[in-house]
Amino acid sequence: MTRTLSLTVLLALFAGPLAAQDPWVIYKGGDGPGKGKKVVLVSGDEEYRSEEMLPQLGKILAKRHGFNCTVLFAVGNDGTINPDANKSTIPGLEALKDADLLVLFTRFRNLPDEQMRYLADYIESGKPIVGLRTATHAFSGIKNKEFSKYNWNNGDKAYKGGFGRQVLGETWVNHHGAHGKEATRGLIAKGAENHPILKGIKDGDIFGPTDVYTVNLPADCTPLVMGEVVAGMKPTDPAVKGKKNDPMMPIAWTRIHKANGKDARIFTTTLANGQDFLSEGTRRMTVNAVFWAAGLDDRIPAATNVELVGDYQPLPFRAGGHRKGVRPADLQDK
Repeated sequence: MTRTLSLTVLLALFAGPLAAQDPWVIYKGGDGPGKGKKVVLVSGDEEYRSEEMLPQLGKILAKRHGFNCTVLFAVGNDGTINPDANKSTIPGLEALKDADLLVLFTRFRNLPDEQMRYLADYIESGKPIVGLRTATHAFSGIKNKEFSKYNWNNGDKAYKGGFGRQVLGETWVNHHGAHGKEATRGLIAKGAENHPILKGIKDGDIFGPTDVYTVNLPADCTPLVMGEVVAGMKPTDPAVKGKKNDPMMPIAWTRIHKANGKDARIFTTTLANGQDFLSEGTRRMTVNAVFWAAGLDDRIPAATNVELVGDYQPLPFRAGGHRKGVRPADLQDK
């Protein structure tokens, strides 16, 4: 056997195992309205199980609707997904260079310059973004002046409130419902009944055990769903009486972010965690939002297929509650 042939054989033998250890997962889309569209889903929060929800969302988008999906994670030094120990790196963000859509679900991340560069380039490109739950406070503690404006608590008048306020429409303010005690039921905002993101959704379909966030949306945001604070953690529990529901806070909205001479479609929802995604209505809103953000609103069916793909048993939300010992390769299609 020649030296060249031997090298070829060795590369072939090791290509599979090496690829399987990539610190991200890729779900290849088939036929469907999303065919040819690349979605990059970025997880990285230590409380709301983005590392479980986003792979399921990626599978639904790929298997049910044809999108090509890349899911990124906060990976620890041992190669396992560990958003608690690792708040300062999310490998694979270079995938954003040719992405058609960013789905962001991070919380208080302090990423290095080389990684923030990919995010900043995308954010300022005029391409669409879907922000989930803690994406309103996606970044924190960044020192480099080029990227520190994205910090959730940025005080500069030119970019006050950071990425959350300036791009999504709101930064972190406070819990409105009682955290861990009062769940959220979604009611359609007045005037939003015919919005394409809400196709196939009626009052009460959207539900999640996470609480309503306090938000004060600017005038250029369009509320789609209001969050009814529930007196308990079950869909059958009644609404809380009193001021918490009078008026209700928006839990899903759209806005247009002007960047690079373009009008980027932005969708944000504060109702998003692993267990929220067990609700068919919550899944349908999120998948419809991907269609809308990607400019495929005319392809949203009357009842979008959001059937779960494979086994999905998300852990409850809590700080430090991620599933230990899971590698990205474990989440790849077998």
